[in-house]
Amino acid sequence: MSATTTLLHASTSPVRDGEMLAALDLGSNSFHMLVARYTLGQLRTIDRLREMVRLADGLNGDGTLDPEVLARALECLQRFGQRIQELPPQRVRAVATNTVRALHQPQSFLVPAESALGHAIEVVSGREEARLVYLGVAHAQPPKPGRLRLVIDIGGGSTECIIGNGYTPVERESLQMGCVATTRRFFTDGKISRKRWNRALTEVQAEFQQFASTYRDLGWDEALGSSGTIKAIGKICAGLQLTKGAITAEALPQVRERVLEAGRIGAIDLPGLSDERKPVIAGGILILEAAFEVLRLQRMIPSRAALREGVLVDMLGRGGADDPRAASVAALMQRYGIDPVQAQRVERTAQQLFDQVADAWGLDEDTRWMLAWASRLHETGLMIAHSAYHVHGAYVLEHSDIAGFSRQEQAMLAALVRSHRRSIARGTFDAIPDRLLAQTRRSAALLRLAVLLHRSHDSEPQPPVTVRASGEVLRLELPQRWLEARPLLRADLHGEPAGMAGLGIELQIPAL
Repeated sequence: MSATTTLLHASTSPVRDGEMLAALDLGSNSFHMLVARYTLGQLRTIDRLREMVRLADGLNGDGTLDPEVLARALECLQRFGQRIQELPPQRVRAVATNTVRALHQPQSFLVPAESALGHAIEVVSGREEARLVYLGVAHAQPPKPGRLRLVIDIGGGSTECIIGNGYTPVERESLQMGCVATTRRFFTDGKISRKRWNRALTEVQAEFQQFASTYRDLGWDEALGSSGTIKAIGKICAGLQLTKGAITAEALPQVRERVLEAGRIGAIDLPGLSDERKPVIAGGILILEAAFEVLRLQRMIPSRAALREGVLVDMLGRGGADDPRAASVAALMQRYGIDPVQAQRVERTAQQLFDQVADAWGLDEDTRWMLAWASRLHETGLMIAHSAYHVHGAYVLEHSDIAGFSRQEQAMLAALVRSHRRSIARGTFDAIPDRLLAQTRRSAALLRLAVLLHRSHDSEPQPPVTVRASGEVLRLELPQRWLEARPLLRADLHGEPAGMAGLGIELQIPAL
């Protein structure tokens, strides 16, 4: 078994007082790690690590990653891994963002990266990244009741814009442009001119125009900026004595003029700007200027928090009443008109089956939750059409923005729903990482049985159902007299071993 197949993803079990947690933000510009201890209901920072990896610099046009940049990233992850090697895997959550999202084959990065780090790495969508950013900012700087706030995060490869009320994001957008990517795109040869800047500004402004009217209509009472780029621009404003650290509509053009005076990326010399950020600051200033003009911003305060703080806060909610994934599943059930009574029947039986084989099959608590959520959502596609509804449902779950779920988790949900009936289509599990493949296939087998046993939507209580697992053999035991009284179920079960074979599992049913 390879090192990556033993990795677990972030646990759903509640965090106990005194436990240590670590959050890793594998951004397109920098890799960050935050280690904290949960004490008396609060997170207390123990350690911070940051390295400028510039992953986006290595993203090629064909979706591959430059080997030199990959090596740089892996060396950083090895160092991070040494710092958290004593932490249990369920208390570490590593999140990868835009550059890994953009890879043609993300596993080409994730497999060696997980091995180097010693922990699982999740890839999050742009809107999920936005949710986590807002969560971090909101908890670091608690909002005033009833006041809306705008949060903008300029990363290396993407820019997230969020309007939130209290601790809840109301609007979330993610734009495919960041300080690294934008600098590379518009100033490839290192030259900066007013003509180039104005042309680039027009293109970047067009990206913000897509949602600007919606945001302006909703409005906000204050604007906060997250990420190192915005902090750096705030320091420049202070260094030029334009403000005391805020970014204003009056100060930003003066910062831009200083960049244009330099004429070249390498010649930029601004007070408060570090050497490591100098190569990408032009793209960051360009994006922020576009945001200020299109959204008609007057003032922005840099926040001390970002994605990594949001990941830590999110970990506290998982497994409890505040788990955002449970709320998202409930919202999907309502949106797609899923019968909650039938979903509950299937979930209850699937969990009973799970508990009987969990030890033999090595299924963890995270997998139990994924099976529960798939049970609740297996009829998602019925809203679209009964024919091939499992295919429709899988498509919805794979391609929707579902708050709280990583891309790997959504892929797992989609695979479970896609394979819960009929034959197993080729490619159903292609998007599942190797470390999750066995448990996903085994969970699919349990979901198939649970759905099949409740195909009639009958409210009559079921007799005890027993399953035993040994290797890839699953033995299902049912009361024979009860089964003989149900010819449709008997016929379905008769053909089910062929369906299970598509999962690589041999199903045995002695009562048939």
